[in-house]
Amino acid sequence: MKYTFPILNLSIGGAQRMLAELVNGLAQRGHSVTVLMPPGEPIQYPLRARVIRSSGASITPADFPKSDVIVSNFYTTVPAAQLASQQGKGVHVRLSLCYEPTFLPHSPLSFPSYHATPNLLVLSTWQQKIIQLNHGIRGHIVPVGVSPSYRNLGIRRPEGPPHIAAILRKPEGGFSWHRDQDTLIQALIEVKNRFPYVMVSLFCPPGELATSSSLQNLASTGQFRVLTPKDDVEMCYHYNEAHIFVSSSTYDAASLPGLEAMKCGAALVTVYSGGNADYCRHEVNCLMSYRYENRLAHNVLRLIQDPALRAMLAREGESEASRWTWERSVNAFEAAVLRILQGIPAP
Repeated sequence: MKYTFPILNLSIGGAQRMLAELVNGLAQRGHSVTVLMPPGEPIQYPLRARVIRSSGASITPADFPKSDVIVSNFYTTVPAAQLASQQGKGVHVRLSLCYEPTFLPHSPLSFPSYHATPNLLVLSTWQQKIIQLNHGIRGHIVPVGVSPSYRNLGIRRPEGPPHIAAILRKPEGGFSWHRDQDTLIQALIEVKNRFPYVMVSLFCPPGELATSSSLQNLASTGQFRVLTPKDDVEMCYHYNEAHIFVSSSTYDAASLPGLEAMKCGAALVTVYSGGNADYCRHEVNCLMSYRYENRLAHNVLRLIQDPALRAMLAREGESEASRWTWERSVNAFEAAVLRILQGIPAP
């Protein structure tokens, strides 16, 4: 089958990772896959597909090659994809990697973009319900996955001071408010005040640390160990250093870092963010709380003081994360597209 994916950029991030893994998985299975991008936009993930660039700064219907399926994603890719589809260049299927209207700017544009096509793929049960409630469209679920590069290396020492890790993204620009990073920092400071010997590592994408005065100011305080892993190998190693991984995000269609940390054997302390409910079970494989409860620091402290609980959650979390593979994601994507082309509703 011929696929065209209009993609704005492939910089480091969960949504871009999902796109790259699906593109590569489909290409590996013999599908003809084309990635259409604006000129000059970065590609920071290896791609096995053909990459073409739009003729101008924005993607237009004229830039699309003829294919069987056009897979749009972010709301700004939808209008051109829909027009190209109407011109006979392929069936338009939208892969919604996040539900933009409720947490990103320009909701008067992003909300009606969900009325362009009934052919919808989503990442989680929570996201499926939100879009069905707001637009009457039930999306087919294509779950996220975890790369085999992420695994438990067996280097974590149960004795000694616990090591805590979290991810920080660039706050400038308004695209990370939902991560509630101020609350995360406050919680980690509270933990450090209670147990000064605890090591806390913060992971930042290298490019974001280099261009963010907020992240640079935080790094300069010396309160935390700030790291900039450049690839999966380094990220896996740092996940493996951590006994506890902390996530403060309040709104995610899915949440890759928590799964990756679990796969590497870290115990997860997280805030409920919607999409993570598909793999998080409180006191079974993680400690999860709602944001209004203000229990992030409390739950980290609980795991510092209860090594047995920490070890149990880490074991169960690693077992759960092992089910979330990119092969499973590609299987679900292929099956969902086939159902769409056959006119079969989402289950």
